[in-house]
Amino acid sequence: MNDPIPFMQPRMVGPRFDGHAIPLEMLKDLAVLEEMVIEVAKWCFRKATGRERSPRGFSKGISLKITDIEDGSAVPNIAVFIENDRNLFPAADLPPPKFTYFEKARESICGAINAAANDENITDYLPENLLSYFDRIGRGLQDGEVIEFDPGNTGRPARLDKSTRRKLVLASKINEHTDEVVLRGTVPKIDQASMTFELETNGGSKIVADMGLQQLETVLDATRGYQTGDRVLIQGIGRFDRSGRLKSIEEVEHISILDPLDVAARLEEFYALKDGWLDGKGLAPSREGLDWFANTFESHYPEDLPLPYLYPTGEGGIQAEWALGGYEISLEVDLGSKRAAWQDLNMATDAEQDRNLNLTEAADWNWMVEQIRTLSAEGGA
Repeated sequence: MNDPIPFMQPRMVGPRFDGHAIPLEMLKDLAVLEEMVIEVAKWCFRKATGRERSPRGFSKGISLKITDIEDGSAVPNIAVFIENDRNLFPAADLPPPKFTYFEKARESICGAINAAANDENITDYLPENLLSYFDRIGRGLQDGEVIEFDPGNTGRPARLDKSTRRKLVLASKINEHTDEVVLRGTVPKIDQASMTFELETNGGSKIVADMGLQQLETVLDATRGYQTGDRVLIQGIGRFDRSGRLKSIEEVEHISILDPLDVAARLEEFYALKDGWLDGKGLAPSREGLDWFANTFESHYPEDLPLPYLYPTGEGGIQAEWALGGYEISLEVDLGSKRAAWQDLNMATDAEQDRNLNLTEAADWNWMVEQIRTLSAEGGA
């Protein structure tokens, strides 16, 4: 095998990639990238030569591999390895002529991504059938994360994020696409013959999900707890139609039974509230505000502390309540200002403590956590 030929240095930007680290789930995207590059190279060959088919063994002896990862935001150095074969090399120190089409493939892929990012005609760079590869590339990207496939080109770095990926997938004209999903709900039934189960979301929709043998026991437990309202958390790959409606879950990566007081699951129940929900009055909490509180609570609240009961308030906020032995605690949250009113009451002495909290400040969350930890210990909760 000859020395590797530098081919691509995609730059991954986002907190998960700090310290030149790449989550294992993102390696799936890079594996699909090799498959896409080969198929696009074949298309470039046919387009340039006018031939209907690429030669048999067109990609024989050619592979893409990560040679190292650079510091800073993760930058995997991807090189092309070519077998040292006289049939592939016209000279000992030169790659085969067909390697030119791999370079054209790289240019076409970056061109399509740039077109999506700049609202240009995507199919000027790649045909619809090859754009379908983006259904599997970038699927693991989270909000705010980006892969720059041509970071050296500061004007057009081929930035793939969730928005540009969606444009590329829609341009492929495929009727359905896949994406990562996080869902909560109950499991009313299971079909062990087909190894599928039905998830009933908090909104009332029912979605069929495939499962593996390793998940069977958890799903059975969830089914047995359906009548008592046991809820599950599912992380996996969902299949959507072109309008963005979830049709099925084609792969369950993780499933777990939730605590009955799980905060995110309880807040999802508030999505259905409409203005006037409280005897013709009462403002409905905003979905944006509910999602913010769910994410902020998960980030700041330790798993070893007791969870609160949650209720909507007539003012469009939420109220969290803890009963910790001899103490009653309430936290009334204004989702608009992201501030909260704290009160704890000693039931034996009637001693109260009140405090206004800014829930965008880590210091106020730390204070609240320490109060709950202390009062839990004193009350024997």
